[in-house]
Amino acid sequence: MTETVIASRMVGGGCYQIDTDPARLDIALIDHFLAKCSHWARDIPLDTLRRAIAHSMVFGLYRDGTQVGFARIVTDQATFAYLADVFVVAEERNAGLGQWLIETILAHPPLHDLRRWLLVTKNAKSLYLRCGFAELSPDVSYLERFDPTVYACGGSSYGSDHHDSASDGGGRRRARRAPEHAGAAWADQAADRH
Repeated sequence: MTETVIASRMVGGGCYQIDTDPARLDIALIDHFLAKCSHWARDIPLDTLRRAIAHSMVFGLYRDGTQVGFARIVTDQATFAYLADVFVVAEERNAGLGQWLIETILAHPPLHDLRRWLLVTKNAKSLYLRCGFAELSPDVSYLERFDPTVYACGGSSYGSDHHDSASDGGGRRRARRAPEHAGAAWADQAADRH
């Protein structure tokens, strides 16, 4: 195994690896899956995806050298991690690869001593429960700031020089209001965001 390949195993005659090398990632595959197949990142612009990957710890899942899965971690590598964009392509599901990917990530030395991990899932709750995740404690609240239209508007203004109308003038961001034309669609998308 190379230094970036952190796990390897044989399944059904295929050699599977989990690799943390961002240069090995098949960006076209990740982009296609997230932008076209996922419910949580549908229509994510490629530039936004590239920026997310560049600022995350990434884990590619490969079968015989071809990428078949992905996950990324947003973390300070000291106390907290957010697990995001986890997928295994349809042809490779139901072989335990998703659970193996998650368990490998959780055991990865830069991450295994973190106090808190978070994730959001719509339909893979049982997988994450098997990997040691639990419902939020009843004495805490999960809060978020979510804009379901950001990808439709061409992404964020990251790196741009134009005035940000959502700024309060002091560089702090105000919460965006739902666009007047959005109506019920805004609420429906917000309810189905994860």
